Order: sequence, then C-alpha cells, then structure tokens
Amino acid sequence: MRFDIIKCHGSGNDFALIDARGLDLPDTAWADVARALADRAGPVGGDGILLLTDGAGAAAFGMRIFNADGSEPETCLNGLRCVARAGLEALGLDTATVRLKTSEAEVARDADLAPGVYTVRETAGPATLAVADWPLHGEGEQIIDRPIARLSPTLAFTAVAIPNPHLIAFVDEVDEAELVRIGAICEAAPDWLPNRANVSFVHMRNDREVYVRTFERGVGLTNACGSAMGASIFVAGLTGRLPFDQPITVRNRGGLVRASASADGMVTLSGNATFEWSGSVTVEDGRARDLIVTERRADEIDAWARI
Repeated sequence: MRFDIIKCHGSGNDFALIDARGLDLPDTAWADVARALADRAGPVGGDGILLLTDGAGAAAFGMRIFNADGSEPETCLNGLRCVARAGLEALGLDTATVRLKTSEAEVARDADLAPGVYTVRETAGPATLAVADWPLHGEGEQIIDRPIARLSPTLAFTAVAIPNPHLIAFVDEVDEAELVRIGAICEAAPDWLPNRANVSFVHMRNDREVYVRTFERGVGLTNACGSAMGASIFVAGLTGRLPFDQPITVRNRGGLVRASASADGMVTLSGNATFEWSGSVTVEDGRARDLIVTERRADEIDAWARI
C-alpha cells in the first residue's frame, strides 16, 4: 500500500506522519506500517508513525501513534504537536481539542521558539499517581520519591501517568548505561509491570532549566519524550523541587521545550512541530520501499538547527 507521508519531529522525536482520515486499516496493519517506516535501516526511519484521524464530539481531529515496535501508547506529546500542526492547517484553525487514545488535549499555535520554528502549545493531563491503574504491582498505591528495589536500591522514583506511565528519578548526573539497564527491565514486561513504563532520569541544572533523558517503551533511548518532560515538571512540583505554575526550559538530546505544570496535574508544553520533507512510500511485506520525496523544507530544518 502506498502512503503520503510527512517526515517531522518534535524536539528531535521523529516520525512519519500520515493523514489517516478516511483510511480504514486494522490496528495490526498500522502496527506493520509503523515497524516498516520506523526501521532506521529503511528509507524513512523514526521513533514511530503518527496518524491524523477524524474528530468526534468536541474534538476537531484526533491522533494515534504507533511506536517503532508496533505498540500503541496512550499519547505522545512531541508527536501531538506535529499532528496538531497538520490538523490545524488542514482545517484552518488556530486552536483545537484533539482526541487521543484515552484522553483529550488542547492545542494552539504559539509564538515561535525561535525565528522560523513552527511552535505549538499543548495542554494535557491530569497526571495521576494511582499505580494500580497501570498496573504496577507490589509497590503500594503510590510511589513518590522512593526506591523501587526491583529497579535500583538507591534511586528514588516517582510513578506518574499522563496518561501513559512514567517512572521519574532525579539524579545529579545522567548515567545512560544505568538508564538503559532499568529501562530494559521495564521493557521486558515482568509480571509486576505487564504494560511496561517509560523511565526518565532528570537533572536539575537550576531553578529555570532541567535536562530529561528517557528510555521510552517500545522505542528505547530516545532524543526526547514529550510526556516524560511534562511528567518530570509535574513531579518536580509534587516533590518540592520547583514551584508549580513556573515556566521552565526543559532540554533533551533533541532540543528543548518551554513547560509548566499545575498542582491539579495539568501540564503545558510549548515546542516545535518541524516538517522536514513530504513524499510517498510503499509499505509491502513488512518493508518500506520506493520512497519519493516531493518537497524538502530546508528552511525549517535550518531554523531548528540554529536552536
């Protein structure tokens, strides 16, 4: 099957975006498409695929995301900005409610992070602390700033869903090998964590800037994870490291976003939705082939590179 795609990224989290309004494919087929298009050895590559879908009720349009391994998470806030841009432009809107897998989010065109960087503001949540909903078994009803012995005897984690599940640990420095070790334990889907979880190490540079590094379920180490950045800022407020409702710069391997979180669990991120190129590609027998690029957006790529 041939697909029109936009190669895009939010804070370095890169995807193939497909306008799936009117397309009727089963979830198993979309999972196959995701694995084929996300393959870094193939012609496209990425952390997964994004689908712009039809709206319902108050939602002007919807979003689905399939990770590189074919799994479908509840949300992806970096991907949401890219889908929001596509939906806003397609419908001629400046703001919209977006339907996600298990929740909704509010999106709007925002002031550019830097000249030429298309920027979207998104508000999602509320973040919740009930680990039984994940489920995460054997650790009580909540995990707030304390060790999980099965992961590490020393690191203090906070468990939060937004609505996809995250384990957040604040560290003096980011040890990527340790992050991968812990992420791999969660990725193995043990009986006490059957739906897996995203794991993030957060380094506070000062009271206005933090750095987040994430092992994302279904992806592995990633340049950025939007929901992890939002969850990290909420946890920083929850644990008294930062005040709520304070604008924070969140940096990651892929770039940065502006962020804030409120005591009621709502998080707001403002970041790029960069379109790099448009084209078409065939997905057949589990492989992507015959990519044709019809438009390159060098100006957007250069604008983001300057950040």
